[in-house]
Amino acid sequence: MAKKYAFLFPGQGAQAPGMIKDVAENVPAARKVIDDVFSIIDVDMAKLLWETDAAVLSRSDNSQIAITTASLALMAALKEKNIVPSSAMGFSLGEFPALYAAGVLSFEDVVKVVRERGKIMQKVCEEIASENAGHAPGMSAIIGLPPGKVKEIAGGIKNVYAANMNSVKQTVISGTFDALSEAEKKCTEAGARRALRLAVAGPFHCPLMQKAADNFEKFLADVTFNAPKIPLFSNVTGKEVLSCDEAKKSAVLHLTHPVLWTDEENVLGGIIKSDSSSEWQVLEVGPGKVLSGLWRDSPFGADYASTPVNTFETLGTL
Repeated sequence: MAKKYAFLFPGQGAQAPGMIKDVAENVPAARKVIDDVFSIIDVDMAKLLWETDAAVLSRSDNSQIAITTASLALMAALKEKNIVPSSAMGFSLGEFPALYAAGVLSFEDVVKVVRERGKIMQKVCEEIASENAGHAPGMSAIIGLPPGKVKEIAGGIKNVYAANMNSVKQTVISGTFDALSEAEKKCTEAGARRALRLAVAGPFHCPLMQKAADNFEKFLADVTFNAPKIPLFSNVTGKEVLSCDEAKKSAVLHLTHPVLWTDEENVLGGIIKSDSSSEWQVLEVGPGKVLSGLWRDSPFGADYASTPVNTFETLGTL
């Protein structure tokens, strides 16, 4: 039976100082990716990945390129083991290594695009903070409250939005600092088990990022997007991406629209379940293990476990 792999790529917030250092030290192909990124954007990626503290690393202009570089390096390490994706989907920022994995963006372009995206988003986040007495905007995970109830509460508060449909147990909201605080309180009063402020630099996937989307669209005008070579799924639609034009359009809408992750999981899970001729394995390719936890809560998690791949030791188990 043929072996196939579904690659899941994590998003902003998955970063951690020292990530994938052991992989780079033991797999030359992974280290080459880090050096190649440095040569393209003139950012010392080794220093950023391994010598930067958590606060500095959490900035969008740092975390986005760091996480993407880690995912690209892990992909190179997996390729050394003849493990390549038969499908790809990324959570938020993770859509960009997924675009590379599917052949939509070249290596050089995905590096340049992610670097510029991070800079654009960081600038807008700082502008929002300056307009709110210096209080930084952000995102919060609401745990243990039905998504519909979270949407209802967010809909009644100015400058807060339901942004990430993570699972039946978790919905992430985006907004200004004060609006998030109000929404967290109301969600907890409504029965949420926990409201957790995330380690991200802004209110992503909501209308507050419209200026960033406009600027990013201008930057992407001259970037070539190709048609996907393998099944690729969109946060914006929750469905498979079918053309280069759709991929490019979604890359812009992505900044202001919710992440429909549970919809994507259902589409991918349906493909895996219906493919009786292949043995599928789901891999989370990048720092952290959040997506594996979300996949576990999906209707397919019990039959097809997701394995986080982010250390030399985990590579050795494949």
